[in-house]
Amino acid sequence: MPWRGAKVRPETAAGVGGSTRATAILDWEQPVVAALVERVRREAGPGADARAVLRVAHGIIAREVRPVYSVEDRHPASRTLRLGRGSCSQRMAVLEAVARAVGVRTRVRGLLVDGAFWYPRFPRLKRLVPERVLLAWPEFLIDREWVPIGELFEPVAEGEAFSNRGGETLFDAVARVGVDWSGSVSCGAQGGGAACDLSAQVLVDLGYFDSRDELFARHGQTLCRTARILLEPVLARWSAGARLPAITGYRQ
Repeated sequence: MPWRGAKVRPETAAGVGGSTRATAILDWEQPVVAALVERVRREAGPGADARAVLRVAHGIIAREVRPVYSVEDRHPASRTLRLGRGSCSQRMAVLEAVARAVGVRTRVRGLLVDGAFWYPRFPRLKRLVPERVLLAWPEFLIDREWVPIGELFEPVAEGEAFSNRGGETLFDAVARVGVDWSGSVSCGAQGGGAACDLSAQVLVDLGYFDSRDELFARHGQTLCRTARILLEPVLARWSAGARLPAITGYRQ
């Protein structure tokens, strides 16, 4: 990992106000993103509030941008839409781009998550999973309150906790069950509630950043550039939850 493992002093939430501006990743001014924004506005209908608009956008992205594995977090939202496929992180970036385009400020919380959390997706390739995975977790400023993506929807009363296995990704899961990284809620069947407490998976909280661009610029991505170049062609077209192809040279 590019992250050096040094002790990190997280940015305080109060000091990070997010933004609505376009960035290299959240390039909402690009025509393909602008077209999605117009569609979202039409489907949400006149007078829809910010939360309703973002829920509509999430639904469109979940249905029409195929979930795949990827190790490249800095792909622009426009590229993900043109390809019609993207990783969990890339699909979240599309939602953030839509939010900024409709005037909703966004920011991200940087989390280093235990690589073992991803073992259920890669049961035969555990040795290739990094010890820490850098996650950019989006938040949206709605009615003067920051709402994490895991709290954007009302969770199903008896929803099953997110397991990070099969075809369901974090991006898809938030529409049916709460996802929390702070330890402030209980976790589905284990805790009796609908919201999922994943705080035990967080190794380091890097704090808040005005954009995912800023997070990745400061802390790098999960894998180094060489590893991304080698793995991206293998993973990028493979649907999340599907059996991965064999990787030359790997031994179970």
